[in-house]
Amino acid sequence: MFGLIDRLARPLLRRLDPETAHRLTITALKFSPKHPPNDDPRLAVRVFGLNFTNPIGMAAGFDKNAEVPDGLLGLGFGFVEVGTVTPLPQAGNPRPRVFRLEADQAVINRMGFNSAGAAAALQRLAARAGRGGIVGVNIGPNRDARDRSADYVRLIDMFAPVASYIAINISSPNTPGLRDLQRASALDDLLARVVARRDRISERAGPTPVLVKIAPDVSLAELDDIVGSARRRHVDGMIVGNTTVRRPSGLSERETAKQDGGLSGRPLFALSTRMLAETYVRVEGAFPLIGVGGIDSGEAALAKLKAGADLVQLYTGLIYRGPGLLGEIKATLLRALAEERAERLDELVGVSAAAMTAEKWPAEYQKA
Repeated sequence: MFGLIDRLARPLLRRLDPETAHRLTITALKFSPKHPPNDDPRLAVRVFGLNFTNPIGMAAGFDKNAEVPDGLLGLGFGFVEVGTVTPLPQAGNPRPRVFRLEADQAVINRMGFNSAGAAAALQRLAARAGRGGIVGVNIGPNRDARDRSADYVRLIDMFAPVASYIAINISSPNTPGLRDLQRASALDDLLARVVARRDRISERAGPTPVLVKIAPDVSLAELDDIVGSARRRHVDGMIVGNTTVRRPSGLSERETAKQDGGLSGRPLFALSTRMLAETYVRVEGAFPLIGVGGIDSGEAALAKLKAGADLVQLYTGLIYRGPGLLGEIKATLLRALAEERAERLDELVGVSAAAMTAEKWPAEYQKA
């Protein structure tokens, strides 16, 4: 029923301001079915010590304040990542700050960690405790924080007891200076503090996996440092990756593409998937990866798995394709299992990564 309503409403929503359309969608999800459909057992994945009914997640940025995780799980997602949540409420950047590139099936946003604050999200997540379903929390610092690492540590304290996992967002392009935390010394210090705090409170909070979300724009030398620090500090996984500040050649909506902010959607697929493969070969099986960026079809999701992702996340693809995209991805993955005579999805993970890293860099990003 929700799918039918979506097909009827989506053309109307696309005529509205993107943030207005988003708010209406959040409201609708509050009244949608909360019981997830039964997935084929062959889609099940176990990573981070968690059992996922399927590998498809809702990426951070959609449900910023943990308002509708159960509504999203009811659509058929295998997991939901809420946030980015900041310690204190903040408005984010001035509007307009979201721009559709319809012809490119893409979006540019410069939201700037608009958040109702940690207390509001924590209250909602605590209220749903015991309902089941995997709900991760993506965390970030307040824009004016003097010690951003301290903000992350504070949020670990708050959310470890209620989160299935916590994602450390150091890669949004819309908070000035945030991506500096991806530099070797800063990242190593941050991860040391975050993991130490997680370990100290695990007795009361339980084992909470900590993941790091990186940008697709880092150089390969920077990626070496990031992966090295993540392995050394024993994080549980990485998310590859966030939006890009680059503008690939070939975009149709050239004027809109001049807007500042992070680009997501179909044009990000080639870059993000290459960076995923580059990360996979460097991680060497030390921890699992989540692949994000440009997933708008079943084949795109399958390509992410073959590039090294154990799980995938999407957001912009849902804007243009609607929730029917989830069923398409699941059907494609099941068909791939049959064609490869594989019993589990993990048999497909990373099979193309090495070959992909030997290819030329994606042509549309070579001049970026």
